[in-house]
Amino acid sequence: MGVGRFVYTPILPLMHAGAGLSAGAGANLATANYIGYLLGALVGILAPALVRSRALLRISLVVLTGTLAAMPATHDTAVWFALRLPAGVASALIFVIAVSSLLSHLREYPAHLPGWAFGGVGAGIALSGLLVLVLRPVADWRAAWWASAALAAVLAVASWNLRPEARPTTTQATQATQAIQANADQAHEATTVTAAAADSSHAPRTHRWFTALFASYTLEGVGYIIAGTFLVAAIEQSSPGPLGGGAWVLVGLAAVPSSALWARLGRRWSRPDLLLAALVVQAVGIALPALIGGAPAALVSAVLFGATFIGVSTLALATGAHLEFPRSVALLTAGYSVGQILGPLVVAPLLHHGYQRALVLAASVVLVAAVAAAVLRIGFPHHMVVVRATAPVRQPAPTESAADAGSHR
Repeated sequence: MGVGRFVYTPILPLMHAGAGLSAGAGANLATANYIGYLLGALVGILAPALVRSRALLRISLVVLTGTLAAMPATHDTAVWFALRLPAGVASALIFVIAVSSLLSHLREYPAHLPGWAFGGVGAGIALSGLLVLVLRPVADWRAAWWASAALAAVLAVASWNLRPEARPTTTQATQATQAIQANADQAHEATTVTAAAADSSHAPRTHRWFTALFASYTLEGVGYIIAGTFLVAAIEQSSPGPLGGGAWVLVGLAAVPSSALWARLGRRWSRPDLLLAALVVQAVGIALPALIGGAPAALVSAVLFGATFIGVSTLALATGAHLEFPRSVALLTAGYSVGQILGPLVVAPLLHHGYQRALVLAASVVLVAAVAAAVLRIGFPHHMVVVRATAPVRQPAPTESAADAGSHR
């Protein structure tokens, strides 16, 4: 997924030089991919059964690899648009299926393991960036796409037998149904009592905190994707040569441990504080190539950006889950995806004057996202206990075994 979704960034300058791709058309191709990603994410949200489909995973791997290989076959921008759209859909489905598999199969393992697995996105970025960097002196944009397709094919083979989230068994479903029926006579009374308890406890309403979180994460989608799409082109515009490609490799390398690192920091500091810090650091990283320029600024920018963009997602989604706002993950993902679609469109008029203004705008948007995160911190319910109006789980009788009791939960 890291290769298929992000290899476009280091190849974009090659397409400007060798394929006659304009800056505006480049932004449109990026938008096509992000629209596809939103569509794929919505499929995962609206049809959760598909998240458990190994066939869909394999189809998505093939589609993603195939679209990469087909890019050099034409100079038609409309065809490129048509290829990057399904590539985005396939990327989202692969990501959703892989994440559900991680959370399902690593449930009993230390929390940092899924974080390292998220680092696979960064590894894909680094590998594809290194591939384009090596090919650049001896090949053109076509070879870069073909080579990235070959790399994606190798990684697809390696992930071919990934086990999606397990389907609920018939036995478990039957037991669950029996447990529900056994509690049916108590449900109304229990709900009434629990609702009264909720009224008396004055459980906090989380709407205002979630609104600030949603605004922050949506704005992050706008700002991060501008940098994620045009960072290499912006660096190469002021420093022609391999510096831009090398910076993109650093972005990927910094992203590999970032999710696990931010998750570990979350044990000592609150998520709203960490989210604010990550957004400020990211804004600085995005602005450096535009405001200072030169190799040191480009390399520091790459490290700061790579170390934060996955971490921000991890922190935002975890904060939404903590607030227990209904369908928080779906809403946050949708807002983030819409932000990604808007990002290239918003900066397209600025690209006629170069990429520096686009990076300044991206950094400004991320700073506004940090302001929203600062608002989120005000009175945040760190130790919130939400009382829900639900029927209690039936307690096992003394004669039931532990295994039987677990089957009714």
